[in-house]
Amino acid sequence: MHSDQKVDLKINIIGPMGTGKTSLLNQYVHKWFQNDYRNTLGAHILTKTIQLENKTLKMQIWDTGGQERFRSLVSSFYKGSDGCFLVFDVTDEDSFSSLETWRTDFMDKIQSPITNFPIIILGNKIDLEDRQVSRELAVSWCKERKILYFEVSAKDNINVDLAFETLAKEALIHYQECKESHLTDSIKLTPLKDSHTSSCC
Repeated sequence: MHSDQKVDLKINIIGPMGTGKTSLLNQYVHKWFQNDYRNTLGAHILTKTIQLENKTLKMQIWDTGGQERFRSLVSSFYKGSDGCFLVFDVTDEDSFSSLETWRTDFMDKIQSPITNFPIIILGNKIDLEDRQVSRELAVSWCKERKILYFEVSAKDNINVDLAFETLAKEALIHYQECKESHLTDSIKLTPLKDSHTSSCC
């Protein structure tokens, strides 16, 4: 591989409203945090370029709204994704309970040809004291589904960079596997023609 190879990756951040998706994204891209936020309507996109394995990765990160009434609109932004963060709030048990619904909806929409699609669960707001979802419960849920899990804090910048860099690595692998799968399918779909068949031009 050339050291200057550039790869564009599409990453989605999904999950219920108020779990801190926008705060996590701003912490990762801009290195700042603010307590007051407005609900994301539709999708908000930020980009960040990083170096990984002799490649330049341009990450296009889609921060999607978590309101139920925008679910059908938001799910239209999943297509073409190379990786996904699914975020819940450790101080909100309902946000954790909805993870399976969000994950199923996402996987149904992307229709990836690769079985092990890179999804990472983020348990956000570990800086707060009124925790409702234990680390043990979240880890167990993720282990059952063979999904990576990180406990993070957008406010205190705990594990944010590590989580994004880990997903970037997983997304790059997915991107390369999809590319190889596409090339293989293209070869299968174009059988050799008889050498005596006439052709124009």
